Amino acid sequence: MTNAGWFAFVIGSFIGGLFSLFFVGMMGIFFARTGIKYGLGLLLERIMKDRYAENIWEMVTAMHRIHPRIVVENSLRAESGKLIKRPFGTPRRFLHFDGLVFSPAQLAIFPAYENMPVDLQTVIGAKAQKPLQLEIPLLMAPMGYGVALSEKAKLAMAKAMAAVGSASNVGEGAFLPEERQYARRLILQYHPAHWSKSPEILRQADAIEIFIGRGATAGVGTTIPPELIQGKARRMMNIPPGEPLVIPNRHNDLSHPEDLRRMVRKLREITEGIPIGIKIGASHALEAELEIAIRAGVDFITVDGGQAGISEAAPILEDDFGLPTIYALSRSVQYLRKRGVKDRISLIISGGFSTPGHCLKALALGADAVYIGTIALWSMVHTQITKVVPWEPPTQLAFYSGSQTDQLNEQEAARNLENFFASWIEEMKIAMRALGKHSLRQINAHDLVALDEWTSHVTKVCLAYGCVQSADKAKTFY
Repeated sequence: MTNAGWFAFVIGSFIGGLFSLFFVGMMGIFFARTGIKYGLGLLLERIMKDRYAENIWEMVTAMHRIHPRIVVENSLRAESGKLIKRPFGTPRRFLHFDGLVFSPAQLAIFPAYENMPVDLQTVIGAKAQKPLQLEIPLLMAPMGYGVALSEKAKLAMAKAMAAVGSASNVGEGAFLPEERQYARRLILQYHPAHWSKSPEILRQADAIEIFIGRGATAGVGTTIPPELIQGKARRMMNIPPGEPLVIPNRHNDLSHPEDLRRMVRKLREITEGIPIGIKIGASHALEAELEIAIRAGVDFITVDGGQAGISEAAPILEDDFGLPTIYALSRSVQYLRKRGVKDRISLIISGGFSTPGHCLKALALGADAVYIGTIALWSMVHTQITKVVPWEPPTQLAFYSGSQTDQLNEQEAARNLENFFASWIEEMKIAMRALGKHSLRQINAHDLVALDEWTSHVTKVCLAYGCVQSADKAKTFY
């Protein structure tokens, strides 16, 4: 066969192959459409004719009465007869920050120029001997190695937070030396369990957060079955073989409010002046608990609202305990100001923050910093979830007990999380300029208006249709 003939043969075969693929594809589409049409017709016919009690449509009407989530969770209870645990906190909708909007600067107050630098630096424990200085007011929420996240996930978080100039939090898990190595600033939780509490470890922290409670589990402790806590983390936490991991619900040396003062003093002496704070879930006794913390001499207080997330907890604790975050924040700020300690004691708020606007509103209401948790975890795994879905949930990539933790690319996760925080910060900066502000210290509740009476009453922010700004400020421009 000549070269020309061979070339013609190849071209012809290629065109023939393409035609065959096209023909098969079209036939597949035709028969698929026909099959789908036939099957859907049978289904619709049954729905239109069957007696209601025998009709599959009954599931639709039933789930309008009872939410599908409730049906599934009760099915899990029916299957096991045991306590079920749900990741990521409550799906309930509480009053949040959407009832507040910022009032833009225009003429009465001029907006800041587009190229004006915006200072978002914040200090935790300003009166401590060694304050915790951060470039941004956003912190990575506590997620413990072993009790929640894998080593790769924890190290990715440490790298990302170092890149954006903020702090990571060890959480209730084992202390990872590698996390300390990568983290620019590291907050260590002083929890009721026995691990990660030696003076050698405590001295490596940039701040100590005494764990008392959290929004997602109230004051209840944590128990993890032996099969879910194996390997390195188990060894690091010195859990005997075959025994579950147990984090008690309270500190052994904290049986009276006065004991907190002694604990704060002891930790301050060991760590030589870094900020010492506490973390509490928001209860209706919030002011009484804040008073105990004030008298104990803490440098900061973390208040965890009812929308806070967690690796897993009983739905009844997530859904039916704790004050919503905006209530917790507003009451905390009001009480600390009433006591005259707002400038001395930093306030960190957490629980359900999912947009930069939510965070900036919390800062305007009086928070000094915001913990970001669940939404940051989702952003960290980003498109890597395609490695597990649809057969496994994304938690299997990042949770310590996950079956696919080896599939998580640590560097990619760190880069995604860094981008996530960097993007949030850029949005917060442009919002600050729109308010005519160039420093975080300038923003306050007067930059906000409330859209409804409920939000106004809770936050003490003026109603958009009930308060009128004085024209005095405008007079200064003429």
